[in-house]
Amino acid sequence: MGKTIIQQARGHGSFTYRVRRRAYIYEINYPPLLTNGKFKIMKLVNSPAHTAPLALLVIGGKKFYVPAAQGLYEGQEIEIGTNVTNLAPGNITSIKNIPLETPIFNIEIRPGDGGKMIRTGGSSAFIANKDERIVKVLMTNRREVSLNPECRVTVGIIAGEGRKLKPVVTAGKKHHMMKARNKFWPRTSAVKFNAVDHPFGSGRGKRIKSKIAKRNAPPGAKVGHLRPSRTGRK
Repeated sequence: MGKTIIQQARGHGSFTYRVRRRAYIYEINYPPLLTNGKFKIMKLVNSPAHTAPLALLVIGGKKFYVPAAQGLYEGQEIEIGTNVTNLAPGNITSIKNIPLETPIFNIEIRPGDGGKMIRTGGSSAFIANKDERIVKVLMTNRREVSLNPECRVTVGIIAGEGRKLKPVVTAGKKHHMMKARNKFWPRTSAVKFNAVDHPFGSGRGKRIKSKIAKRNAPPGAKVGHLRPSRTGRK
């Protein structure tokens, strides 16, 4: 009798494979669109679910957490508003006010969504081209994205750039790092699985079973070789 393989078990969302709630207690979000003025960084927060420190802003009695820019410190004042032209790191403004080749991060896809792109520690994007109707942003993977000029961004480079330079050293430390965010670790060769746990399991005689998964197979069944987009010569 077969058994649910690990991809299917994780996709089911059971408590075994569910991330701890306290890891994601901080939700990244910008203040409301009409917010304007200078505001103080109340605190820099370490979140296990994020690769960069978060800056706490208290505006109108409500708390907002945004990724911190490099060089930001507690007690520093930053400017927030759709018409802010000061390009000091950490300031939040509309993308239409940003000159070309200025580093930016925490970019909104739609005005008011709170920032969705470029939120990994040490990353940043640049303005490639813009006009009155559209702004083109060059992402970290060298891909251009077209955005509404009213989308808000944070000026500067996101903090936490050197996080990968320090070696992990022990497997135990790596285990706790991955467990905090419910990441699949350690990754194991499929042949080393038991036969009931994976289609390639047991590796009896070390003859790996060749399989091409269907193109529309669900994540749990999409194992093996990738189906080619086409066959034959061009």
